[in-house]
Amino acid sequence: MKEIIGKRLKELRDSLKLSQVKIANQCGTTQASIYRYEHNESEAPLDILLWYADFFDVSLDYIFGRCDEPQGKLYQNQPKAIFEDENMKNMLEMCFDPKSPANAKLKEMLFNLLKENK
Repeated sequence: MKEIIGKRLKELRDSLKLSQVKIANQCGTTQASIYRYEHNESEAPLDILLWYADFFDVSLDYIFGRCDEPQGKLYQNQPKAIFEDENMKNMLEMCFDPKSPANAKLKEMLFNLLKENK
């Protein structure tokens, strides 16, 4: 089972083209730890596995290899990485003049595109 967990963690990370460093920073661990989990050199702790399930919106059954579909009854497999990334939101906020109606519309369109392309 350890092998499938490492494989699934890597597949989830790769599905959004995120680096091990980015994932480590997001979930509060180190890049070396992420590497060890993905390469089955150590077991990911439960809090990390729960973080992956929440972040990538998949079931723990999927991560543990108990099913091949990432969705469970309550999961839609809609990762939060893009449209809920605070850095992305802050960058977009800085790019637009809040007093301009045209900029407000453009900013709204960009947020909607990010949500659609997640």
